[in-house]
Amino acid sequence: MDAFDVTILGCSSATPAFGRYPTSQLVHMAGRFFLVDCGEGAQMQLRRFSIKFQRINHIFISHLHGDHFLGLSGFLSSLHLLGRTEPLHLYCEASLQEIIEVTNKHSRSVLQYTIIYHPLDFKENKVLFEDDKVTVSTILVKHSIPCCGFLFAEKPRARKLIKEEIEKYEVPVDKMESLKNGEDFMAAGGKRIANDVLTLPSLPPRRYAFCADTIYDEEIIPQITKVDLLYHESTFMEDMRDRAKQTMHSTAKDAASIAKKAEVKKLIIGHFSARYKDLRPLLAEAKEVFDETYLADEGEKVNV
Repeated sequence: MDAFDVTILGCSSATPAFGRYPTSQLVHMAGRFFLVDCGEGAQMQLRRFSIKFQRINHIFISHLHGDHFLGLSGFLSSLHLLGRTEPLHLYCEASLQEIIEVTNKHSRSVLQYTIIYHPLDFKENKVLFEDDKVTVSTILVKHSIPCCGFLFAEKPRARKLIKEEIEKYEVPVDKMESLKNGEDFMAAGGKRIANDVLTLPSLPPRRYAFCADTIYDEEIIPQITKVDLLYHESTFMEDMRDRAKQTMHSTAKDAASIAKKAEVKKLIIGHFSARYKDLRPLLAEAKEVFDETYLADEGEKVNV
């Protein structure tokens, strides 16, 4: 089975605090490496955790609050200095292109690779990236400025052939691909052999939902129902609910409630306010509602 994991690079909100960096994650699935948000210090964290820069070909920026993209210019510059020539795909609000180009203009920087910009649509969910194994789609969330999360999903795998049955019914090689795709087999004499006699179901495809800065919003539940792993921001505790509402953020209890209602397998909370040095109370608050809750721990690689 292909690797599918998430490395937490940063888990702080607004500013670095108590050794924690602003939001950034690396999603590794089926040999592909996706950078999700790029707060200050993201490239330092990539080095710290021995992640090779050049493996990253796609960057997803949820929104244009500084703690989610201010590390990007430095990272792009480092890629240039390291000799990158392959195109880089950047999925972001359209105006981020202007920010990057103005920065490069006034620093007299000419990147030796091309950035391919993919403007986000904040009005409806869309597939941003797709190949033969994976898809990445937007998750519309509600924040104080246009913002979206991202759903990383494996495509269904082919069914597994049962060697003994394949030999028994003398299935020719040119029919095996259709069996893997779920078709029945017509044996000699016109006898139909049901697909489930010749194959076994593959493991169900896995999904990871990254829910960026957002208020409590049950409208996202249909899209994230029963995901294998959910990341949901948890900036505050319940005693700061008024502040959470004012800034359009969530509490730890909010995140846990969404996880419970969506019947997800595991929840990671992050984007912690700098007011919290000790994060254990946030974890305890969430676990009262949804026991399979874990703190975003920088450097931790979480399997999906």
